[in-house]
Amino acid sequence: MSENKDRLNFRMKPETAEKLAHWYKADHCRSKNEFVEKAVNFYADALAAENSATLPLAIQAAIDGRLKLLEDRMAAILYKQAVEIDMALSILLQSVNVDESVLRQERAKSIATIKRTHGRLRMEQKLREQENEEWQG
Repeated sequence: MSENKDRLNFRMKPETAEKLAHWYKADHCRSKNEFVEKAVNFYADALAAENSATLPLAIQAAIDGRLKLLEDRMAAILYKQAVEIDMALSILLQSVNVDESVLRQERAKSIATIKRTHGRLRMEQKLREQENEEWQG
């Protein structure tokens, strides 16, 4: 069964002909025509992708894969941090007798501080706040 194919005659610069002769073999194409057809399809798809609001599937798959790796790493890091914080809090609470109302007040202060600093709290800032509280009261 033969396929109907359009014939296209075109002229190319000698440098382009050299590239064609070299690269069609490197791309494991059976003929120069196959290579030219693949090249035209590739270029047309690239132009279509530029005009499209969506990403090509290969790029989207690569991005999704990288994001999944990042998500897994972040989840593992957050888990380890939660374990360490839980250990520290357990040891602290075993050694200090704190009333539940004090915990609620400290939680409210911490929430206000985090909102005010947008989560960018440094130990020096916390130390200055405690020094100001001691000075005032």
